[in-house]
Amino acid sequence: MMSTSLAPARVSLRRVNRTFGTRAVLRDVDIEIEPGQVVALLGPSGSGKSTLLRLVAGLDKPSAGRIEIAGKAVRGVDPRCAMVFQEPRLLPWRSLAANVAFGLPPGTARAKGTGEVQHWLNVVGLTEFGDHRPRQVSGGMAQRAGLARALARRPSVLLLDEPLAALDALTRLRMQDLLDRVQHEAGTTTLLVTHDVDEAAILADRVLVLRADPTGAAGIGAA
Repeated sequence: MMSTSLAPARVSLRRVNRTFGTRAVLRDVDIEIEPGQVVALLGPSGSGKSTLLRLVAGLDKPSAGRIEIAGKAVRGVDPRCAMVFQEPRLLPWRSLAANVAFGLPPGTARAKGTGEVQHWLNVVGLTEFGDHRPRQVSGGMAQRAGLARALARRPSVLLLDEPLAALDALTRLRMQDLLDRVQHEAGTTTLLVTHDVDEAAILADRVLVLRADPTGAAGIGAA
């Protein structure tokens, strides 16, 4: 087991706006996510769902408004967050175990890191595949490795940007079950972007919908 428990955090977005040139993508977005809560974001393509995740992760900056994690403002790339993308984004020349190790917090001791990597490979069902390269495993297995890498960081907030969208139907169902089990074990605060209403209902405690106003900018409404 992990030697350090995940510490779920409250996430707050207050009157967050994001514009690109003259185009407003997000307008006056207010969200409060309780520690350990799973929130799904629904909305059409281009409605700003992925932009919102990038803002929370500190990969982008809001044009106005404030984002806080555990009461502290997000300023730049935030080590309290870990993100899983639609594609696994693994290093092709490294083994799955080495890719998971890449997610460990800086300064993790070798012995502890080895245990952490094995723990998360076991959680996602890849114990026997740690020495395989990404090209040697299926897309679903690679995505599981990407999830393990994110969890190895022991994040306060897990950000999932359509992580199942590229998978076939059967693999997607299995991954939904895995995500549900992992969240129950880790208990981390989770923000999930999806186009799938059923997926949102299965995985999330709350579902929020990004709805565009007449100018095209998106705000939040309850599903």
